[in-house]
Amino acid sequence: MASISAHGLGGAKDLPIPSELAIAGAVAALVISFTVLAVAWREPRYDPATSGRPAPAWLDRLVSSRALAVTARVLGMAFFLYVAAAAVLGKDTLVNPFLGTFYVLLWVGIVPASLLLGPVFRAISPARTVSMLFAKVSGVPEGEGLHPYPARLGYWPAALGLFSFVWLELVYPGSTDLGPVRLWCAAYLGIMLIGSAVWGTTFLERADPFEVYSSLVAKLSIWGRRDGALVLRSPLANLDTLVPRPGLVAVVGVLFGSTAFDSFRESTPWLTLVQSLETSRVAPDTVALVAFSAGVALVLTVATMATGVSGDTPRRALPDLFAHSVVPIIVGYIVAHYLTYFVEYGQTTLIQLSDPFSRGDNYLGTGDLQVNYWLSAHPTFLAVTKVLAVTLGHVVGVVAAHDRAVKLLPPRHQLTGQLPLLFAMVGFTVGGLYLLFAA
Repeated sequence: MASISAHGLGGAKDLPIPSELAIAGAVAALVISFTVLAVAWREPRYDPATSGRPAPAWLDRLVSSRALAVTARVLGMAFFLYVAAAAVLGKDTLVNPFLGTFYVLLWVGIVPASLLLGPVFRAISPARTVSMLFAKVSGVPEGEGLHPYPARLGYWPAALGLFSFVWLELVYPGSTDLGPVRLWCAAYLGIMLIGSAVWGTTFLERADPFEVYSSLVAKLSIWGRRDGALVLRSPLANLDTLVPRPGLVAVVGVLFGSTAFDSFRESTPWLTLVQSLETSRVAPDTVALVAFSAGVALVLTVATMATGVSGDTPRRALPDLFAHSVVPIIVGYIVAHYLTYFVEYGQTTLIQLSDPFSRGDNYLGTGDLQVNYWLSAHPTFLAVTKVLAVTLGHVVGVVAAHDRAVKLLPPRHQLTGQLPLLFAMVGFTVGGLYLLFAA
């Protein structure tokens, strides 16, 4: 599927502004932001126990109501079954809406949905819905499993699940064939259902790649909870509530690294190299994907541990404690990388969904719609939006890291201790924007 396989940026033609100017401006924004923070932000400003203001009582009742929860689960399961029917009974062609739903509406759409609505995938997850139904039928208390979830596993299963998805999407040559994608989805559902039966819904919170991804992005929304009540928080205050657990660095490494690799794999130097090899692209692309993902995690680990710590904070805990600052960077790159793809191919997928079996049906009434290519027709607007998304993501990340530093690090290291992480973010900015332009 050409539209899916080459989703990314669409090449440098989308970016008709000087790359040197964009990179210099982004780096200047980071340095200026850090300088201002060093002068004006001397005390931590975010506390999960007190941040946010209560939402209106009627809104809290609505969001917390069982009726809304049941409606979301019914709609989520109905849509899942509809798309599953297309996957099982539909034709193995490039217009089968299962592929667009999987790669576009789910993988990319999870970001804007979670930014606007909070952890939306948790509310509609078919794996969680089936798990809850099994618990109800079997009489097991909802959310409980046979054993408590091992704390040492943390987010490591989610990191592995995310890596398997991006490998399927970006490396596997049959990523647009129905068979392999159906097999991946079946394995995913099987693992989620078995894991939730053994360890309860805590397993889904820590191991479901889509739920973990959605929940991470939702930390940049305005919606949060404190003592069970709905509260409205600034995105930075909400981001500060992210609980660090083992494997969090691996999760952000895969999310950030895979997005960078997606640009890199279409760059001229890499294409020249892999075409000169006598083997298929699978092996070199796999090595490169691992290198990008592990590289991001390694840079974050080294940059955060290169500082002095107090007796209350072990040095080995710093990478997970500062990993939340990479979440806005990930969101910025997702916007820059997938914007055109999501808007334009997302429309195509909505049109295809009306005809799940490729018979000329129009079940949803969207079959006669036309794709609007306004974004592609305005490359300057698109370029500025992408560069601003990357820059804003890094600036928000610097602010989040600074607030955490003044909270955790001893006074003599609160500024100097941040310099390695600042240098790492500058490197991420330069490298990311270079790939953005060079792909």
